[in-house]
Amino acid sequence: MSMLDKVKNEMSGLEGLIAKIPGYKGYKEKEQRREADKLLRDHIAGRMRTVKTQLDALQTDLVSAGKFDLLDETGSAATQIQTFIDRVRTAPYGYGGLFDAAKVKEDDLDRVYEFDSTLVSFADRIEAAIARAREGVEGEDARSLVLMIRDLGREANATFDQRADILRGTAQ
Repeated sequence: MSMLDKVKNEMSGLEGLIAKIPGYKGYKEKEQRREADKLLRDHIAGRMRTVKTQLDALQTDLVSAGKFDLLDETGSAATQIQTFIDRVRTAPYGYGGLFDAAKVKEDDLDRVYEFDSTLVSFADRIEAAIARAREGVEGEDARSLVLMIRDLGREANATFDQRADILRGTAQ
C-alpha cells in the first residue's frame, strides 16, 4: 500500500462528508498527495540518516586500519549524503498560491510522488556500497569502494535536482 493510499484511508467520517462539498474534493485530494509525499520523504531521510551512521562507522574502520588517506573522500561522501538528507527533508510540497502564474496540478503531484519513491533506491545502493567497503577496508580496492560511495552521494543530489522540473511541469 502506498503512502497516498494510507493517507486516504485514514480520512475521518467528517472529512469524508466535507469531501462531498463541490470543489473541496479536488483540494483535499491535492492535500492528501502532498501529505503522502511528505511521509515518503520523511521515510527516505530516515533511511539516509541510517546510511550516514553506517558511513561514520566506515570512517572509524578506516582510522583503525590506518587508511588516513581515505578520510577526505569519506568526508566528502558524508557531506554529499547529509546534503541529500537535508534537501529531501526540506523539499517543497508542491504548493501553488492562488495568484501564482504556474499552478501545480494533480498529475504533477503524482509525478513528484513517483519520482520521490525512486529516491529510496539511493539508500539501498549506498548502504550496499558501505557494507562492501567495510568488508574490504583492509583490501586494495578500499579506495575505489569509498569513491563509489562518494559518487553515489553526488548522483543522488544530481538526481534530486530534477525534482524542481517536475513541480514546474517542465520535466520530460
